[in-house]
Amino acid sequence: MAATSQVSPQSYNYDIVKKFTIMSLVWGVLGMFTGLYIALELAWPIFNFNTPEITFGRLRPVHTTLVIFGFGGSALFATSYYIVQRTCQVRLWGELMPIYTFWGWQIAVGSAAISYMLGYTQAREYAEMVWPIDILIAVTWVAYLVIYVQTLRRRSQPHIYVANWFFIAFILATAILHIVNNMAMPVGLFSLSSYSLQAGVQDAMTQWWYGHNAVGFFLTAAFLGMMYYFVPKQAGRPVYSYRLSIIHFWALIFLYMWVGAHHLHWTALPDWTSTLAATFSILLLLPSWGGMINGIMTLSGAWDKLRSDPIVRFLIVALAFYGMATFEGPLMSLKSVNALSHYTDWTIGHVHSGALGWVAMITFGSFYHLIPRLWDTTMYSTRLINVHFYLAVVGIILYISALWVAGIGQGLMWRAFDEYGNLAYTFIESVERLHLPYIMRALGGLLFVLGIFVMVYNVYMTVRKSKNEKAEFEAKIADKMVTAQ
Repeated sequence: MAATSQVSPQSYNYDIVKKFTIMSLVWGVLGMFTGLYIALELAWPIFNFNTPEITFGRLRPVHTTLVIFGFGGSALFATSYYIVQRTCQVRLWGELMPIYTFWGWQIAVGSAAISYMLGYTQAREYAEMVWPIDILIAVTWVAYLVIYVQTLRRRSQPHIYVANWFFIAFILATAILHIVNNMAMPVGLFSLSSYSLQAGVQDAMTQWWYGHNAVGFFLTAAFLGMMYYFVPKQAGRPVYSYRLSIIHFWALIFLYMWVGAHHLHWTALPDWTSTLAATFSILLLLPSWGGMINGIMTLSGAWDKLRSDPIVRFLIVALAFYGMATFEGPLMSLKSVNALSHYTDWTIGHVHSGALGWVAMITFGSFYHLIPRLWDTTMYSTRLINVHFYLAVVGIILYISALWVAGIGQGLMWRAFDEYGNLAYTFIESVERLHLPYIMRALGGLLFVLGIFVMVYNVYMTVRKSKNEKAEFEAKIADKMVTAQ
């Protein structure tokens, strides 16, 4: 477990952590509500209306950007800035640069969402932001790297806590991925249009190298850094095995870089390349489950907290979904399974079991631990934390179960043949079959969105309670001073 800080909390830069925390919740509400809306569009196409800006094709990248980069990215800025200060026992390096990272990131996320709705993209699956936004992200990310490294260099602790290993790897890898994948030539200085410096199958290869490693580093390694701090802190126990955490780290970051091509089975990509990616995907199961076991076993001797502490339940359920998603991923990388799952909603279900079950749940649990400490108070309502937990869990189960049914059904229908060797079903028949699963998916999404609304209300009331307590304390001090005079 991280060393207990000997530095006064007033000496830490908590203001920037508060800003990112609040914006993470704002983007989370907007992004998840957008996801719910496009789920309704799929279930009932009438929701597309006749307005281009809110059709599925434009809102889908808005949803992914707001949730991954707005909600998830801001949460990572917030928690990494908090953790690096607490574990290094020094104030965050720089005063203006952290503020720049805040505004640079929020402007990039907001601009990307607006540009998507207006129809401006690169027309590539995993590099959709137009080139000026890509440059803003790159500059902001370099500033983030400088702040983090300089803070680590100034640490008063002799060792670097393992959470910081995961954060620094995530920052470095994301910088490399973003820059290489978005190398493009603008058509003109005042034009948002550009063309990629890669083409054909090489472009597809690069995009999936980026796409899967964005999952591997942005959505896995970074949130493992969050897990390695907040799970021990909330459980009040040391990390189960520090040695295992180091093995977990090195194995994970080595293997993840190789697996992106397993998304390109049965395409023009050379067969040996996707086979190699699938091989590394299977190997990736070992460090992934090593990290899951390390997190869950940290509760050894404190299992009773699962009954009494809803924050611990958030964190442990997140680890359970991490284990499930990292088993399902290697399974789907196998060519025989991929032949059934590829291009179906099974893939969407898999992604959301990781995104909702792992990323969102570990973030919610971490925030419930973090927010009272940032505002020096207690959470407004433990009961509301419990309500949020059950809404989120039931929502996730409905969501991914519906898409497993939808996806496996799609795959089976698409490759079914009749006695004459013709396709047994038309494509439209497979679409018609999806209606009920899509309704269930929308219901699951609705419950999950209701959960984050409950959280936002709880956090708002907590912040307001903190301000009232501070005002009461200052009034008492003033009264004592008047009495003394």
